[in-house]
Amino acid sequence: MNKSFILLSQVFMTFMMAASMSGLMSLIHEGPTVEWLKGWPLQLVVAWPIAFCLTMVAWPAAMRLAGAVLRARGADAAQG
Repeated sequence: MNKSFILLSQVFMTFMMAASMSGLMSLIHEGPTVEWLKGWPLQLVVAWPIAFCLTMVAWPAAMRLAGAVLRARGADAAQG
């Protein structure tokens, strides 16, 4: 994957996750009210850049962890 593809996928993924998580968590906290609906866009605007920055660190770490787990699994399968 090239860097442009990775960056654009992070933008889309973090937007979708920030929108769904900020909406769902505030809905659970406040209930389905007009105030909840009015407050959600602001929460999304705050959550999206935070999610984007965190995934720039978490995504490479998750990829390394997945690789390590799958390599260990492959080694176990080869021995067994």
